[in-house]
Amino acid sequence: MFHPIDPNHFRASLGRFPSGVTVVSCKFEGQVHGMTASAFVSVSMDPPLVLVSVARKARMHDKLIAADQFGISILSEDQAHWSNHFAGKLHDSEPEFVEWDGVPVLEGALVNLVLKKDRAIEAGDHTLFLGEITHTRYSDQEALLYFRGQYGGFRGK
Repeated sequence: MFHPIDPNHFRASLGRFPSGVTVVSCKFEGQVHGMTASAFVSVSMDPPLVLVSVARKARMHDKLIAADQFGISILSEDQAHWSNHFAGKLHDSEPEFVEWDGVPVLEGALVNLVLKKDRAIEAGDHTLFLGEITHTRYSDQEALLYFRGQYGGFRGK
C-alpha cells in the first residue's frame, strides 16, 4: 500500500535503507566539534568529492558553514557508542580525536577523511556540504551499519 508522504512515512521509508554511520568534525574557535551523520555519499572521483547533509537547525551547521576544512570518520562496528555520543546521548568517556593538517578526525574509525570544503548548497531544511578529500586513512575493521533504528555490523567476505 502506498502512503501519502508525511514525516512519519518519510522516516519509516528511508530508515529501511541500511547506511554506514559517520561522525563529521571540525574545529570552531579552537574547540573540536562533531555530529553523527548517516546522510553521506561519494560524489566524484575526479576531483575526489563527498557530500554530507546537515540540518540547518543542527548545532554543527553554523560551525561547518564557518569552516574551510572538516573531517569525516566512518565508524567501525565497535563504535556505536560514539554514534550515540555525537547524536546527543553522551558516553562516559570523551572521544579521542587526532588531527591531520589541523582537521580533527575520530581515532579508531574504519575510515578517516580530511576534506577541504568545496561548497555548501541549501536544500530544503538541510545544507549539503561538498568536500574535496585531501587525505585519507583506513583499516580493515568491520563497518557499523544503521538500519530501522538499530545498529549492526557488516562482515564482508
